[in-house]
Amino acid sequence: MEIIRAEGLSFSYPDQERASLHDLSFTINEGEFVVLCGPSGCGKTTLLRHLKRELKPVGLSEGSLWYKGQSMDELSPQTAAEDIGMVFQNPEAQIVMDTVWHELAFSMENMGYSPTVMRSRLAEIAGLFGLEPLLYKPVHELSGGQKQLLNLASVLLLRPKLLLLDEPLSALDARIRRHLRDQIRRIQRELNLTTLFVTHDQEEALTLSDRIVLMNRGKIVQNGDAEAL
Repeated sequence: MEIIRAEGLSFSYPDQERASLHDLSFTINEGEFVVLCGPSGCGKTTLLRHLKRELKPVGLSEGSLWYKGQSMDELSPQTAAEDIGMVFQNPEAQIVMDTVWHELAFSMENMGYSPTVMRSRLAEIAGLFGLEPLLYKPVHELSGGQKQLLNLASVLLLRPKLLLLDEPLSALDARIRRHLRDQIRRIQRELNLTTLFVTHDQEEALTLSDRIVLMNRGKIVQNGDAEAL
């Protein structure tokens, strides 16, 4: 069953001569791990931000974008916030609180979850990610890899149906990248979580993906499984 459908999606930033996205049509099915790749400036992040409504860039959009058969623009604020989670490239970009425990609780507090639900989910996600020893540590004492793991855990506490990952490993060293890459794939399979992962790294694309979407100059130029590409 498809979770995302785009038809004729185009987008231009203000005063930009060339469109950042040009006539994109594609679907993403529930439980798929799709890797989006292509050269810098090809439109990957712009496309990802269209799928996270709160981060949609300002400019001229054309075409249609649906989430589970409903127009993305018509989703309720709660559905848009809970169902679609996003992790950015810079591990520092999403962290707002001073300790690991407070950072994990922050998103749930914003959604108005009860203390009982918050404690239950926090215990579950801390166990899944092995974060128990870090819960009361100041965030500034964490490594880059631990911060990115914290960002991912914070997003998953809302139990999203679609996870958007914008080059989440690119700022980390090779050893940490491999570890987190394996963690992301393990968790995605355990939760059957639909994932769209942006990367420049060919090894990551081939290792992680059920399907690869290759972009260039705002267009999709290839779309298929890793073996075929």
